[in-house]
Amino acid sequence: MDPAQLGPVEYAVFAFPGNHFRGEMAAELRKLTSQGIVRIIDLTFVERDADGAVQSVELQDLTPEESAAFEDVDGEVTGLISQDDLEVIAEEIPPGSSAAIVVWENSWATALAQAVGRADGVLVAHERVPATVVQQSAAAAEAA
Repeated sequence: MDPAQLGPVEYAVFAFPGNHFRGEMAAELRKLTSQGIVRIIDLTFVERDADGAVQSVELQDLTPEESAAFEDVDGEVTGLISQDDLEVIAEEIPPGSSAAIVVWENSWATALAQAVGRADGVLVAHERVPATVVQQSAAAAEAA
């Protein structure tokens, strides 16, 4: 992976209370990667037992049954998430829960970012607006 060719990179932590992770997200990740919308850069799982003990599991360390859901997800799982990152993330996961940490490149934006750079442009602002905020704003506008 050539860092100079990377587009914007984001991460998200998805918690599954009660360790009810069943792999449904794998199908969506597969769709996004196969359409070239995102490229998975790292994918790690964290489990926190009822006593609060934490165990992190890399994709390649999952059982064959667990990893089967992710076998067709295209990406370069690189170990980008550090042990320090995992410890901070684990603090946010309730006991008896698991989480998936996904780091992805917004592949769709790579060509745009390169074009802006060729024109000597620079990014001066970028903000992600949470879906709940957008939904509330849209509902308020519709009610007005």
